[in-house]
Amino acid sequence: MEVKSVVLKNFRNYESRRVEFSSGLNVIYGENALGKTNLLESIYLCGVGKSPRTNKDKDMIKMGTSGFSVSLTVQKQFRKHTVDYRLNDKGEKRILIDGGSIARIGELMGVLNVVYFSPDELKMVKESPQERRRFMDISLCQQNKLYFYTLSKYNKLLQNRNKLIKEKSLEYLRDILEVWDTQLAETGARVVLARKAFINTINPIANAIHQNIAGGDGLALKYETSLSSENFEDIKAELLEKFRSNLAREKDLGYTLNGPHREDFSISSEGIELRTFGSQGQQRTASLVIKLAELEYFKKETGEKPVLILDDVLSELDDKRREKLLVSTRGTQTLLSCTEYRESEPANLIKAGKV
Repeated sequence: MEVKSVVLKNFRNYESRRVEFSSGLNVIYGENALGKTNLLESIYLCGVGKSPRTNKDKDMIKMGTSGFSVSLTVQKQFRKHTVDYRLNDKGEKRILIDGGSIARIGELMGVLNVVYFSPDELKMVKESPQERRRFMDISLCQQNKLYFYTLSKYNKLLQNRNKLIKEKSLEYLRDILEVWDTQLAETGARVVLARKAFINTINPIANAIHQNIAGGDGLALKYETSLSSENFEDIKAELLEKFRSNLAREKDLGYTLNGPHREDFSISSEGIELRTFGSQGQQRTASLVIKLAELEYFKKETGEKPVLILDDVLSELDDKRREKLLVSTRGTQTLLSCTEYRESEPANLIKAGKV
């Protein structure tokens, strides 16, 4: 999978710009504040349907203009696709695939798969479980449209259940929640199983990559859940029982206590839990390693490697890790931004462009 070109109009600091990319490693270099990150953001936007930097589309409009467009061409194994992401002067978003407007964002999933890494991704290791759930969900949604729709349904059911818990009496809730809870348990069980399989699969991959880049005892990832069951029917039954037994407490708190929206995965190295006890260097290396493991997972699950986006990460690494990172990108289209580019950097066919 490769991005062939992207055309920007009134996007961030770009008035009008067309950029073409080659296979292998593409280096985008230049001083800060010239638009390197903005260019990479536009590509991620066409893959995932939202920015990695903001939740508001209007933030991406060039100052002094009223809308923007991003037009991207991607070459997959068997065919070429175009993705157009447009925001008009009324703040209305429209996404087109091969010229046809899509009705649901789920239709975009899998057209362009991207793995994105920037220094800000350190949040995945050091901050709240929400960041790690976000990592799992974005990856799984790109690989599996069914997961995207299942997760969307779960989140909608959860939102409605929490609203009922806050607004209705306990007696009323006991009468009406059975149907809601059954659906929530079914979708929740599918989300839990998919996430568990994802973490179990990338764990040995991350361990091997970590040993290659940093040495030591490698990296260990473990999915953390309050559920003891292992198969769909048992997880569903366990979730349903927790919904029933915790209802009075949930009424007091105003939200649902159990389910995939409360789960996490741990990241440890040499017996050290990195979120709490790891150094910043260990956390940075772990976050990069997990992203590279995600890259291999895509290949395993879809048959194609996604596009790897590395935004200003070389400055965060020492020479040894920098070299091993660049070597590891061989065979993958990689879009790398940096403030300096050394032609001696070890890499495969490099196309370098100055912003």
